[in-house]
Amino acid sequence: MTQQSTSFRLIKDYIFIIAGVLSAGLGIKGFLTSSHFIDGGVTGISMLLATLFKVPLPIWLLLINLPFIGLGYRQFGRQFAFRSTLAIAGLSISLAVIPFPDVTPDLLLTAVFGGFFIGAGIGLTIRGGAVLDGTEIAALLISRGSPVLKVSDVILVLNILIFGAAAFFLGVSPALYSMITYFAASKTVDFVIHGIEEYTAILIISKQHEAIRLRIIDKGWGLTILKGQGGYGKHGSHQHTDSVLYTVVTRLEISRLRSIALEIDPNAFIIQHSVDDVAGGKVKSLPLH
Repeated sequence: MTQQSTSFRLIKDYIFIIAGVLSAGLGIKGFLTSSHFIDGGVTGISMLLATLFKVPLPIWLLLINLPFIGLGYRQFGRQFAFRSTLAIAGLSISLAVIPFPDVTPDLLLTAVFGGFFIGAGIGLTIRGGAVLDGTEIAALLISRGSPVLKVSDVILVLNILIFGAAAFFLGVSPALYSMITYFAASKTVDFVIHGIEEYTAILIISKQHEAIRLRIIDKGWGLTILKGQGGYGKHGSHQHTDSVLYTVVTRLEISRLRSIALEIDPNAFIIQHSVDDVAGGKVKSLPLH
């Protein structure tokens, strides 16, 4: 990687982080704080404590998040820890000094759009190589110490406890609105990180794999040819070795690809599963004529 491309990448990452900090700040101060709604995760804990103890939210964000950044330093490296520290400190400073307007008194709009801007902020910051919320780090560390719990399980349990505490201290209605905020934020994070073009991996197993391969290549998709051996029956009898076609397409192209394969071989065995992200390769076909 050249010095110029490295510098460009660094600038782009910090633009993402700055935009993420400002977006999350707007979501928190411009929507949630006036209605006493909270988000999930460490940010939600900070907001709940700020409401209960009347200590400014920026202080809680620093106090609760930074220890998790320290714990994640050994796992994710110095650069991640440095960027995350800057991001969290930037969010705290922006909440303290930027006069974000109180956008709307409508509670439902507050919950939905507060979650949207917080989720966009978290997603943009992650794309910049940092985090605004230490929840994922905490969940990863806890799950590694447990043979039973997965990261998603830990996050779920943490958020159940947070919203349960919100219902007890703030009331049921604010807690329910806060759950809407959390769901809106989660969906927005996924959208910002993975984009509108969700990718799908497709495996095609067919006796007519060569004809299907040629049609797929002719349409402009890239693919990988894997060698596979079928097995069937109680004793695992083996069929002869076949080629297995593996390709990745956008979700809008799944139907078109399947139609091509089944047109050539109606008995083709087709498997598809979602892919979080791809880098390199060719995942788009030629335009339809």
